[in-house]
Amino acid sequence: MTDQKSYRSSFILLTVLFFLWGFITVLVDSLIPRLRELFTLSYFQAGMVQFAFFGAYFLLSIPASYILSKIGYKLGIILGLLTMALGCVLFYPAASYRVFGIFMLAYFILAGGMTILQVAANPFVAVLGSEEGASSRLNLSQAFNSLGTAIAPAVGALFILSDTIKTDDEIAALSETARESYLASEASAVQNPFLGLAVFISLIAVIFLFAKLPKMMNEKSTGTYSKAFKQKNLMLGVLGIFFYVGAEVAIGSYLVNYFLDMNLVSVIKENGLMKSIVEGLLNSGITDNDDKAIVGVFVTFYWSGAMIGRFVGSYLTRIIRPGKVLGIFATLAITLIVISISTTGLVSMWSILAVGLFNSIMFPTIFTLAIDGIGELKPKGSGLLCTAIVGGAIIPPLYGFFTDEIGFKTALFFIVLCYSYILWYGYRNSKKTVSV
Repeated sequence: MTDQKSYRSSFILLTVLFFLWGFITVLVDSLIPRLRELFTLSYFQAGMVQFAFFGAYFLLSIPASYILSKIGYKLGIILGLLTMALGCVLFYPAASYRVFGIFMLAYFILAGGMTILQVAANPFVAVLGSEEGASSRLNLSQAFNSLGTAIAPAVGALFILSDTIKTDDEIAALSETARESYLASEASAVQNPFLGLAVFISLIAVIFLFAKLPKMMNEKSTGTYSKAFKQKNLMLGVLGIFFYVGAEVAIGSYLVNYFLDMNLVSVIKENGLMKSIVEGLLNSGITDNDDKAIVGVFVTFYWSGAMIGRFVGSYLTRIIRPGKVLGIFATLAITLIVISISTTGLVSMWSILAVGLFNSIMFPTIFTLAIDGIGELKPKGSGLLCTAIVGGAIIPPLYGFFTDEIGFKTALFFIVLCYSYILWYGYRNSKKTVSV
């Protein structure tokens, strides 16, 4: 009974971490349209924000695994949290001095802390109880991760995107006093949310310092990375994670700009239901908010769809082979993107938002299919799969580049190619029954 209580409290703490990194990952997206105007960036340059953020996963996933093997998972989690807090604190000088390079450094440090947490938290959830319940626990934790991603866009729209950003010419036309006042208000719009996060993350680190967590297994005798590289289905799964994360983040990162490009603000203002959604989520009149905030609130539906789909997908993967479910969801995601490309107005908006619903089961399903049957190589396979999260650093700026060259809608065919690979991977594994 004592062990069950200890496991329960540990599970709750770890689930808070899943929520936290989901929330922060998407909150970063809210800054992209603001940074683009604040620093006069192209869509490609704005996409480099995600490069700095997700590039940390590529560079630090395997080193994080090594660090954890030396200092232990509990201290590793605390190290990850404190690293995240430092990244959040760095947003203060970056906003004060309007230095884009400091923003990039802050993103990288923040993501570095999250990388350590990713490597540590997933295996912890797996051992907190019976082996047969591991999949259920991980799905529940990931659902809270999706809850964080669902809430973040509304928070970003309310605290980060709610006021109007002036252009360089408009700032230059201001008096010295008005200019300083404006820049101070712009800085605080970014500083306050991330300073609050730094305090919250530090408090969680203190809680973990005194928490009693179960001992993890020793990973020193669990195979080598050279052997893991020889596992064909694992390496194909690594590519699957790469394309999935890249496609999901690319869509989420550019939704605000995509909607503005389609001039959806006037359409939303003229539609009674859409207007009420904006006013309800922002708790203010629609005319009181900037255009970015008006369309930004709808990004919530993209990420909340992933949370709903995860619960549904968890049930479907118990009654249908996971590979087949993955193929079906990828097909539906492709169909919705093509509909968004081919239409305008609210149909185009809601079809692209609905892609989030079918993103839901992709990460855990690809992950499970990839490590199934590799035995003692599973920890190393997990490290490689976490490294593939770098797709979120590569795909978004590439999509931004194509958008600069050929426009949003045509560039979406690049994202279709990403989901097409996932469709193929699901079909390849459609006859596999996963053991968890």
